Amino acid sequence: MTCPNPLADFALTDAEDLDLVRLAQSGNKEALELLITRHQRWIYNIALRMRCLPQDAEDATQEILIKVLTKLSTFRGQSQFRTWLYRLAVSHLLNMKRGRAEAREWTFDKYGSELDRTPDADLPAPDAQRPDALLLAEEAKIGCTTGMLLCLDREQRLVYVLGEILGVTDRVGAELLDISRDSFRQKLSRARRDLCNFMQGKCGLVKASNPCRCARKTQGFIQLGYIDPHHLLFAHERIIQVREVAGQRSEQIDALDAEYADIHRNHPFHESPDFAASLRGLIERTDFRSDFDA
Repeated sequence: MTCPNPLADFALTDAEDLDLVRLAQSGNKEALELLITRHQRWIYNIALRMRCLPQDAEDATQEILIKVLTKLSTFRGQSQFRTWLYRLAVSHLLNMKRGRAEAREWTFDKYGSELDRTPDADLPAPDAQRPDALLLAEEAKIGCTTGMLLCLDREQRLVYVLGEILGVTDRVGAELLDISRDSFRQKLSRARRDLCNFMQGKCGLVKASNPCRCARKTQGFIQLGYIDPHHLLFAHERIIQVREVAGQRSEQIDALDAEYADIHRNHPFHESPDFAASLRGLIERTDFRSDFDA
């Protein structure tokens, strides 16, 4: 089921979500499954940018949705459901165990050194024997620029994902992190500065004088095991981009910063696994009824 942006300043999902919550809390399992289906894709796309690796993002998303199922009876309608839901997701993503991608404890210096040691090589031109060269280069671009986010600490990363990539306003961002709007803006500014300073000095996607080029690093990424040509994690033949579903960024920023941010907003907005189906057994076994009263 297609769900409009639940993180928009005035989300169109609120009324429909509340109706589904009421039905779910009265024992309607179909309403509960539909509620999960509406939000699983958004939660998964946030988790993917926090975890980097799809399998780890799937695990985190399932853990979040299980928490939603087990805690839904506690929702009393004192806030919007999207606030309750995404605060729960934010808390989990900030406090979860370290994933495989985080285990290397990346810093921008360490990430830059890894790029420097990755050998440059030309990709074979696309032909009948190797038609996937351009897709491999796209995999390198998305994977590398997603990996850069790991150089931010978790809170910076989450603020950047919400405010810069998904374009939430400071009002919504502050609401989800339970901080002031001024604090959200300051944290976003610092995250943007740290990431853009690194890209300004290293990445050739915007600054032509930088030597690092995705296509020339692709073969090296394959040799180092970062890319499996037979199992691409990020690149697809036809993708929906983040910008198509997330709307405008939360604030106007200068042209150069906007160009760097657009690299991440051009990433795919991924379909999520069908978590509602995988959790159907739990949904059927659990009583989610409450004394909710509008």
